[in-house]
Amino acid sequence: MSTSKKKNVTPAQEQYQKLASKYEKKRPVGKNCIRAFFVGGVICLIGQGLHVFYYTFFDFTQRTAGDPTVATLIFLSVLLTGFGVYDRVAQFAGAGTAVPVTGFANSVASAAIEHRTEGYVLGVGGKMFKLAGSVIVFGTVAAFFIAIIKTILVKWGGL
Repeated sequence: MSTSKKKNVTPAQEQYQKLASKYEKKRPVGKNCIRAFFVGGVICLIGQGLHVFYYTFFDFTQRTAGDPTVATLIFLSVLLTGFGVYDRVAQFAGAGTAVPVTGFANSVASAAIEHRTEGYVLGVGGKMFKLAGSVIVFGTVAAFFIAIIKTILVKWGGL
């Protein structure tokens, strides 16, 4: 199927699209995937190191050390976002910085920083969750349905 049938464009527009696609910069997908893999791995390695640190040197078990680990990763992510470092790392690594906790904290902090001039209530408070809000909503809904399924399986299924 030709481009003109798909989008209903004129021949001049189709010719321009062909010309523009010739000069469009090709993305180095392989290199981007490798960068994302290694930077995401380093973030996870830091998280694992913090986890081991908390249960080795403090009064945490391996199970309870996850709470301070997540809190520390969130704090570091927000701090680096505030200093502009996280964004530079994200430019280099792409999706590798979207490791759930740090990427989520970065999206909330970035939106808050961006809208701070509009005031604390309407700017920071109102716009802080513009990107992260959908993640919270769908995460909560998914958790609700998973809890219902688990309850049905455990209580009534005899598992």
